[in-house]
Amino acid sequence: MAEPTLDLISIGRSSVDLYGQQIGGRLEDMASFSKAVGGCPTNIAIGTARLGLKSSVITRVGDEQMGRFILEQLQREGVDISGVVVDPKRLTSLVILGVRDEKTFPLIFYRTDCADAALDESEIDEGFIASARAVVVTGTHFAIANAAKAQRRAIALARKHGRKVVFDVDYRPNLWGLAGHGAGEERYIRSDTVTGHLQAILPDCDLVVGTEEELHAAGGSEDTLAAIRNIRALSAATIVCKRGPMGCVVFPGAIPDSLEAGIKGPGFPVEVYNVLGAGDAFMSGFLRGWLREEPIETCCAWANACGAFAVSRLLCSPESPTFTELQYFLEHGSPHRALRHDVDINHIHWATTRRPQSDTLLALAIDHRAQIEAMADEAGVPHERIAAFKRLAVEAAARVAKGAPGFGMLLDGRHGREALFRAGDHRFWVARPLEVPGSRPLALETDTDGSLGSALNEWPVDHVVKCLCFYHPDDDAALKAVQEATLKRVALACRQVGRELLVEIICSKHGPVGDDTMAQVMRRLYAIGIKPDWWKLEGQPSAAAWAAVDAAIAENDPHCRGVVLLGLDAPLNQLEDAFRLAQGAASVKGFAVGRSIFGDAARDWLAGRIDDEAATAAMAERFGRLVETWRRG
Repeated sequence: MAEPTLDLISIGRSSVDLYGQQIGGRLEDMASFSKAVGGCPTNIAIGTARLGLKSSVITRVGDEQMGRFILEQLQREGVDISGVVVDPKRLTSLVILGVRDEKTFPLIFYRTDCADAALDESEIDEGFIASARAVVVTGTHFAIANAAKAQRRAIALARKHGRKVVFDVDYRPNLWGLAGHGAGEERYIRSDTVTGHLQAILPDCDLVVGTEEELHAAGGSEDTLAAIRNIRALSAATIVCKRGPMGCVVFPGAIPDSLEAGIKGPGFPVEVYNVLGAGDAFMSGFLRGWLREEPIETCCAWANACGAFAVSRLLCSPESPTFTELQYFLEHGSPHRALRHDVDINHIHWATTRRPQSDTLLALAIDHRAQIEAMADEAGVPHERIAAFKRLAVEAAARVAKGAPGFGMLLDGRHGREALFRAGDHRFWVARPLEVPGSRPLALETDTDGSLGSALNEWPVDHVVKCLCFYHPDDDAALKAVQEATLKRVALACRQVGRELLVEIICSKHGPVGDDTMAQVMRRLYAIGIKPDWWKLEGQPSAAAWAAVDAAIAENDPHCRGVVLLGLDAPLNQLEDAFRLAQGAASVKGFAVGRSIFGDAARDWLAGRIDDEAATAAMAERFGRLVETWRRG
């Protein structure tokens, strides 16, 4: 028998979840929503991938924006999507959810003739099923005749090839037609019909997982121990009973006289924020252990911890922990019952679930506002002309990038709004400034025309927040306090709205720079809780200075994406020398250079001495020269 290339394939629902953000209100009154991938098997595929398993999912999505969102997110998470069918006729299913209190979680399923419900047994490929150690089937999809046939075929093929069959009971009464549309949160309604369907599956299972209510449905009894015994009479599977805050209990063999006599792992008492998705996170943790043949106690510990993370956070799949995060929690615990308030854990979660990023970043920076306005004033042209020049800069960068990954731009919203749209056409990495140009102490543009949080919420989710601060270790205490407070406010806002942060530090304008100057600044900012995803730094005076920068990052945030080098309007030959020195540092990933590339072209174009094509070509030539210098090392 060929060795499996996948750990698991989950089968069934795939939806877009829209979570109401007003906690404690009625769903009727929700005004804004967060979007996430949902559906039990799809959540499990993502959760197990985050924990280091090779996972895939068999489902359908619509041929529209929501379906593409699911596909793209699965790929970002490392989930194999070869089993996902794009349905040209049906829409991706939606779920709208809210949090009323710790026991009430209203939700509405929008699943009329949806894509995943149309899953067909012809889409279950024998070779694909045989490529996985286990298949995960889910109870809800047995409520739909064609989907039930698909899952039964997957079970039969798994048994044929000696693979494991995992059954997540996943009982949703209203998806079996037992409750109305407004009763989506209902977890249990007794039904002999449902029990009959579920019991037909049990003999072929190796692992059965459910809450007490779900095991009641599968076992045909509202006495939990009796239901588990009924399941055992039909199946030799390991049975896992999820018990909410009490953790879980597992029965790999004969059923004892008491639930408490089963195998258990440690529980993790946490504040319940939202129970939706907790079971999927639990299953992900259990499978991470079970498929790697860990002791049952370890499987339970990992499952309980993953479930604790999920109930303490708002969303479903986005809240599942990574293996790094899980191991940190198991080793260190948390002083917070509400895990979403644990700064250290939240940072690990954020840093290990960010969107994938190229190993290098080569960026053309043209987020300048004051400098280009001065150029326009010198040429005697209105500032409105600047927007057209920034669009030319995007074209210049695109000519150099030629669609390759690892290229980016720094652009502003004041003069670069249209350029930002065009940068999106090329899938560039994009960073945008917040600081008032040249401000010291640091001031934010949003402080004069709106709130920081609301401004960032309007940005695309993949735009990076850039904040430049002129900061020197010898600054007086009062100045440092003001600047640090502003940087902390920016860092907090970025985490709250889910945007990456690039902190740009320039020391040389306000004091001497030695081998430890920049590292002192970085260590200070780390000490007050600022952990940017990126640093943008000026060239350092020596290899020792870059080694100190490396050490500051390694000691304080090994998850930092790295450093990009800025230009400070230096001649290209000086920048090339700075590049060679910087490339000896492990943390330096590339550059973000501006006026050295666009300065001369901007002056000539604004003055009317060159046309659009000449300006674009000049910027492309200089940007391309720096790219080649960087690549040569």
